[in-house]
Amino acid sequence: MIYSMTGFGRGEGSNDDYAVTVELKSVNHRFKDTRFKMSSAFNSIELDMKKRLNEKFKRGSFDIFINYKRSDNNSKFADIDSKKVKNFISSIKEMTEGEGVQVTAEATSFLRNEFYVDQDLSKDEKLMSATWKAFDAAVESLSASRLSEGEKMLKVIQNHKKEYEGFYQFINSKADSFQESVEEKLKKRFAESAAELNIDEPRFMQEVIYYLEKLDVHEEINRIQAHLEKLDKILSDGGEVGRQIDFLIQELNRETNTIGSKSNLKDISDSVVQMKVQLEKIREQGLNLE
Repeated sequence: MIYSMTGFGRGEGSNDDYAVTVELKSVNHRFKDTRFKMSSAFNSIELDMKKRLNEKFKRGSFDIFINYKRSDNNSKFADIDSKKVKNFISSIKEMTEGEGVQVTAEATSFLRNEFYVDQDLSKDEKLMSATWKAFDAAVESLSASRLSEGEKMLKVIQNHKKEYEGFYQFINSKADSFQESVEEKLKKRFAESAAELNIDEPRFMQEVIYYLEKLDVHEEINRIQAHLEKLDKILSDGGEVGRQIDFLIQELNRETNTIGSKSNLKDISDSVVQMKVQLEKIREQGLNLE
């Protein structure tokens, strides 16, 4: 299976006291990067969540959003510290009575952190249980999303590879003509200028053969075929393919450029240009694969 590094996952977890929502977004990255956007109540399990992501995914940049709310039977009113409220009212009354100032307060004024019972949510087992349930569901959802995107990219890569192979086969069929046209021109030039310039024919033909050997592209064609077979194997085996594809595209580009530099035929040059276009498109898709 081939996974994209781009995807989205969402998970929910709830119990009698809490409802937690976790959202995971990932995009391509050379290595692995994680950013948590959540309440400090979850700091104690951040490293464990990061470890879970490392076990599931090999590469990517991850944004993790965690939100929670209390259930209807566990409202914030239940956490109001009545002693803190009474002390506050008593202090205000004492400060204002002698001044003849009347102070009034809405009940909702006490829905602030300073009036809550002191508690450590990181030790609330019900909150942590709901969070892990939501997180695991989000991880599985993200994995399915990345797999779906990876399958789409695989089809795109295979289509571009097929286009590349079409131009490659055309060049393969013209491999012998690389030397023939040049050889014909050189012999014609020799016939026109040999007498006038007093050129030694055996020496001239030796140089021609040496030059034509440099124009031979069969070695490049064979290497391209080997790289294409390797690319087929990578795409069929799956796994961590992104870096392998990037390396093979570099090698294919090198051989393709060499073929282009050895030919002065327009149809060959045009084919080389189109081959490089397809390789670049494969490279772009490969950058998003895990």
